[in-house]
Order: sequence, then structure tokens, then C-alpha cells
Amino acid sequence: MRLKKYPKADLNRNSGLYFVIGLALVLFLTWRALEYKTFKKAAVERRIVEISEAPKEEIPIIEAFKIPPPPTPPAAPAIIQIVEDVKEIEETLIQSTESSQEAIIEKPIIRVEEIEVIEEEEDLEVLFALIENVPVYPGCDKNITNEAQKECFQEKVMDHIRKNFTYPEVAIDLGIQGRVYVQFVIDAQGNITNIATRGPHPYLEKEAYRIISKLPLMTPGKQRGRAVKVPYNMPITFKLEDG
Repeated sequence: MRLKKYPKADLNRNSGLYFVIGLALVLFLTWRALEYKTFKKAAVERRIVEISEAPKEEIPIIEAFKIPPPPTPPAAPAIIQIVEDVKEIEETLIQSTESSQEAIIEKPIIRVEEIEVIEEEEDLEVLFALIENVPVYPGCDKNITNEAQKECFQEKVMDHIRKNFTYPEVAIDLGIQGRVYVQFVIDAQGNITNIATRGPHPYLEKEAYRIISKLPLMTPGKQRGRAVKVPYNMPITFKLEDG
């Protein structure tokens, strides 16, 4: 085999090194291409506000009417004639309204019978424990003494509460119980008025108010033979049974 003239000029001597370098460069460019990220540009929203000119108001034309000047008064006569007064003027006498010390003034006599005396009735209020005749509950009119009337009144009121008593369902679900103090007034006509309640919860107070408002019309209490207002207080106990 014949030797080459320039053995160092062999081009295939470093071909493997060049291949490795080229491969590494291609891999590096491929990796950077894969890692390259692009971001979408946010769209810019543009709003255009059109401002139109305000409509011009038309000013109405007001015509001024020409008013003619008032007529000139007649001129005074050049010659003034003096006329003598022939008629006699009768003088009118004006009487004085003032009275002298000697004058007698008569006053009208007012009789006592003509004066009307109007008596205003006072709105009296007497406690239930101190009143002479307590209010009479329907069905208690057979009792004679005042003490018997009080006992019958209290019994009838308690029976009324037992018959009309309904425990509020909301209060049962919430476990609400307690004592409600009730105050009401039996007026001079026997009506139940001015009902006031005070208790642990509005649900119980509302039920107590409903029961008392259903009390019937009564015979009003009397003090010295006159019908008066009688306040009455009593408690109503709301209690849940265990179990």
C-alpha cells in the first residue's frame, strides 16, 4: 500500500469528535426549543365615551304689551266762584256714655235655679283587695258576701285559664318554660282592658295575653255604690313535663 504524501491532512481522523460535538449542540438547541414559552398578550379593552352637546333650550319670546297712559285729569277752572251757603246745617248732639256718680246702674238678677251644675265623674281606680264590691264574674252573682265573690272570681278566672291554655309549640321545641306575671284592669263597664304581661320569653307572654283577652264581660266593681276600675294581678306558670 502506498503511503499518502501528507498523513496529518487526513480528514476522517477526528470525525468521531466532530459527530459528538454536533450531536450535543443539536440536543441543546432541541431542549431550549422545548423549554421556550410564549405568553398571550392581554387584550386591551377600549371604551369610547361620546359626549353629545346638551340640547339648547329655546327661550320663549315675551312680547310686552304697551299700556296706554292714564288720561290726564281735567284742568282747574281759571276763575273760582265763591257760593254762599244758604241751607242751615242741623247740629247733631252726641250723648256721653260715661256715667256719673249719681247715676244708678241696674244689674240683672240671676237666680240660683237657672245655673246648671255639671258634675265631672272622676276615673277612680280601686285595688281588688280593698274594693267594697268586687267585680262579679258571670255565674258568681248568687254569692252574697264580698269574700265569697272574691273566691268565686278567682276560681272562675283559673278555670278559664285551664280551658283556654295552649302551650306554644315553638316554646316546646326550644324548651322554654317559666312564670308569666299578668296584670289587667276591669273598667267601669266590665270590660277587660290594659293587659300587661312580663315573663321569661315573648312566646309565653303572647299566649298569656291571648288567654286573658278572652275573659268575658263582667259586672264592674263598685266603691260606695259607684262603678270604678279594678286592677287585678295574677301569675301563669308554663312548665314542661319531663320525659
